[in-house]
Amino acid sequence: MSPQSSPGGAPALPAPHDAGPSGRASIAPSAPRKVRQRLPLPALLVMALMGFILIATETMPAGLLPQIAAGLDVSLGTAGQLVSAYALGTVLLSIPAMALTRGMRRKPVFLVGIVGFLLVNTVAALSADIALTLAARFVAGAFSGLLWGMLAGYARRITDPGLAGRALAIASLGTPLGLALGTPIGSWLGAGFGWRWSFGALTALTLLALVLAAVLVPDAPGQRAESQISLARVLAIPGVAAILAVIFAWMLAHNTVYTYFAAYLGSARVPVTVDVALAVFGACALLGLGITGALIDRAPRLLVLASLLLFLAAGGIFFTGSHSPAAVLLALALWGVSFGGAAPQLQTAISVAGGENADMANSLLGVAFNLAIFAAGVLGAVLLGPFEGSSLPLPMVGLGAIALAIVAVSRRTAFPPRSHSGPPMRA
Repeated sequence: MSPQSSPGGAPALPAPHDAGPSGRASIAPSAPRKVRQRLPLPALLVMALMGFILIATETMPAGLLPQIAAGLDVSLGTAGQLVSAYALGTVLLSIPAMALTRGMRRKPVFLVGIVGFLLVNTVAALSADIALTLAARFVAGAFSGLLWGMLAGYARRITDPGLAGRALAIASLGTPLGLALGTPIGSWLGAGFGWRWSFGALTALTLLALVLAAVLVPDAPGQRAESQISLARVLAIPGVAAILAVIFAWMLAHNTVYTYFAAYLGSARVPVTVDVALAVFGACALLGLGITGALIDRAPRLLVLASLLLFLAAGGIFFTGSHSPAAVLLALALWGVSFGGAAPQLQTAISVAGGENADMANSLLGVAFNLAIFAAGVLGAVLLGPFEGSSLPLPMVGLGAIALAIVAVSRRTAFPPRSHSGPPMRA
């Protein structure tokens, strides 16, 4: 039998390590394999659902104040404290909660946070006592601060570094949806079925999110103990303070107009209803979020600059064109596009600047955001006192210009041209 034949008589295929003419074993070169990066889309969508629930739970009482006041037999002002109690819980307790849990594995913390949020929201939906309802809202705000603070870092940890920005944009889908749809849907449910049904619907959504998170969201490690630093040192990380200043200025300007937009439309006397305005804003916010998701890994700085410029333009059109329906609708569209991607843009910036302390940095983002909500209520009330609602766009221009100036001079640390992702943050 020939050495070149198989036992069956067929020619044998040469082995990959057969000796060549020189007598040395030759090794067939292997073609380089390109590893395809994939997004953990189901897990990111669960995070987006939870983000929607957190935002909607915070803002929904604003559209139900008359029903809540009547149901609990309190004044409108007292009923309005349900929003304040929630924000106060976030401001006071989110940082201690994040500091306590940042070294723990992410999935158990995420699930415990959802369970706690579910329980206290159930109490708020069933309570007939205003003191108990306010206490439940305060604790709900604390759980919200914990969950909000960890979502950005968690989304990045379960995603390949090259897609981290896009992953964060998907996980942040719930923010513009919650802002645009949470209050109108809650108001519709409250008007048709009673305000407790609105809270009940969010409780049911939270239960759904809990089941989906348990099944679809992978685990990830917490922060290494040797990399954990104090809150003061997190604030001192280059870029973090500048990003927080932009967040506060931008969110203060946004919430001043958003909270009192009905007053603006009333003074403008244009045939545009609040429902239509929210629908235009929400649809354009989704467009802005889509643009952000497509570009955030390649041009994060350009996105923030463009968003703030559009935000300034919207404020200017609101102020100068308040008596023109076309101008108001154009301003709403620009406002929505500019604000739709704000959450992932700012969360990406502070996550990159914070590095391994991104979770603590993101908890500071939540605090700055809720402080801006507090301040917006005061600033809007001050402006509405001596002036009409047409003065409300002025903070969009003034505070938006301040935020834009901070971004412009913070090129190196806070808002670099590209996000420099570190090594994979996967378990």
